[in-house]
Amino acid sequence: MEWRQQTSVSSADAFNEAKRWIEDVTGKSFGCSDFRAALENGVLLCNLINQLKPGIIKRVNRLSTPIAGLDNVNVFLKACEKLGLNESQLFHPGDLQDISTRVTLRRDEGNRRLKNVLITIYWLGRKAHLDTLYNGPQLNLKAFEGLLGLALSKVIFYFSL
Repeated sequence: MEWRQQTSVSSADAFNEAKRWIEDVTGKSFGCSDFRAALENGVLLCNLINQLKPGIIKRVNRLSTPIAGLDNVNVFLKACEKLGLNESQLFHPGDLQDISTRVTLRRDEGNRRLKNVLITIYWLGRKAHLDTLYNGPQLNLKAFEGLLGLALSKVIFYFSL
């Protein structure tokens, strides 16, 4: 999934809301202020989806290696598909990798990748919002308006009523 629309609106509201929602649902803190670093090992993402649909992920890899993190992220993405998200709503596993040391990095590449992660969290939060069996904390979908653009703002407004 790649979000190509350029927006002048800051995505800070979406980052803050995604962080708040993940912490509220999982009962666990991000542990750092870096959004990407907090999610790159996939543990919080796996905990999140297991709170939305208990038992959907059987085992979370808690080793502190990049391969373990990638494994967790892939398991999270597969669980998102099981919940009904389609491939276009999912970020690429590499979107959470630290690319800050790459020489050929385009200036906005890191932000684009993190926005892809935010978009997946938006769709997951929207799915939880519509699930009658889920009664936990809700994601404020309106916080994602600037990120998603005006095309989806009417959909967001409708589902936030």
